[in-house]
Amino acid sequence: MNKIKIPDELKKMNEIFSQNGFEAYLVGGAVRDMLLGKKADDWDVTTNAKPEEVMKIFRRVIPTGIDHGTVTVHFLGQEIEVTTFRTESDYSDGRHPDKVEYAGHIEEDLSRRDFTMNAIAASLEDGHIVDPYGGAEDLKKGIIRTVGIPHERFMEDGLRPVRALRFASKLQFSIEKDTYSEIFEENVQKKIASISVERFRDELMKMMASPKPSVGLKMMEETGVLKIFMDELSVCRGCIQKDDRGYHIFDVMDHNIYACDGAPKEKPLLRLAAFLHDCGKPASKVERTVEGHKINNFYNHEKYSVEIARSLMTKLKFSNAEIDYVCHLIENHMFHYESSWSDAAVRRFIVRVGLDSFDDLIDLRLADMYGKYNADVRLHNCAGCANLVELTDRVKALAAQSCALSLKDLKVNGKDLIAEGIPAGKKLGKILNELFQTVLDDPEMNDREKLLKLAKNLAN
Repeated sequence: MNKIKIPDELKKMNEIFSQNGFEAYLVGGAVRDMLLGKKADDWDVTTNAKPEEVMKIFRRVIPTGIDHGTVTVHFLGQEIEVTTFRTESDYSDGRHPDKVEYAGHIEEDLSRRDFTMNAIAASLEDGHIVDPYGGAEDLKKGIIRTVGIPHERFMEDGLRPVRALRFASKLQFSIEKDTYSEIFEENVQKKIASISVERFRDELMKMMASPKPSVGLKMMEETGVLKIFMDELSVCRGCIQKDDRGYHIFDVMDHNIYACDGAPKEKPLLRLAAFLHDCGKPASKVERTVEGHKINNFYNHEKYSVEIARSLMTKLKFSNAEIDYVCHLIENHMFHYESSWSDAAVRRFIVRVGLDSFDDLIDLRLADMYGKYNADVRLHNCAGCANLVELTDRVKALAAQSCALSLKDLKVNGKDLIAEGIPAGKKLGKILNELFQTVLDDPEMNDREKLLKLAKNLAN
């Protein structure tokens, strides 16, 4: 394929460039995705027009990265990043070039890019492909390869090796052997370690949104990248779970990695919870022999996992809300539902885990089951899922009944109790909680008059 179809908006943009004597090309991920037959919505354009010239010929332009030749053009409802042809040299901070010079030709611009599959341009005029490094052929073969010498590319920016691993996971590609082996090189490892934790975190979460995170995570472990940023997980490798009961076939590391694949792709943070859900098992492992049978127990491992997950996510500078979400799921993933649970017990379970978190908790449990054997698990198509189906049905039924599942659902509140002569303070809070527990046991008690009467009795 030596041409791609240029979107109409970009053709109209090109008319403006052309009328003013400039060339313009679509570059980067959009070209790569279109050559792979995928839809591309995020457009990056490169041109021989300098930033100030771009700002003259388009009405709405934001100088988002003007020091490096980049502006953002608002055009026909789109935000399009436009960068002047440029070359780069010397990366003393391991990320930003010390020297940026404008280039005269598109081929010079493509020479600075990381991988051959990202060093392909398409003319906005007719979609003609410019591919000086064989990126299109590498796409056909499913290969990730650096532009030029791998060591030079990786020493320019320590994030590039991590991006290679993420692309392997996203595209299900292999990494060309010289490119891959260079990630192990000592100076490249130091360069990787120099990148900010935020940049690593962002690549990790992009990997979590890939079709099979396990591909990239295994490479991260093999190359030592995981150890650089998440060394706390190293003890999971070799921590054997398999015993005479046959519950697991993988060690903790592989179990966690495969669990990621079993969680929904559209929930990357839930996949992170799957990756971390059993990381506390090595610290909690107890080996026993019962009647001649080898038994491995991991008592309260979820509590150890929460401690490790919270520490790791804090180090990687996730938001407090993200940390709390992941830790909440991990802390509650070991629930043991039985059909004998009363409706009151189910309601208490909902209150404990949160109705908003329930579906994600079920997804995490299914991911956990997936990770035991690296095999697909569906809620309504799994012999071992009958109890989860039953619990899900009961939760939905109780939620539909508008049961009181939080203090705010009570027919009385603190102001009502104060109006009845109960003074504000700790005692009032305890009474409200007692009323709530009563309603959990008997929903018919959620009546204003009944609750006020009970509150007065409790206050005396």
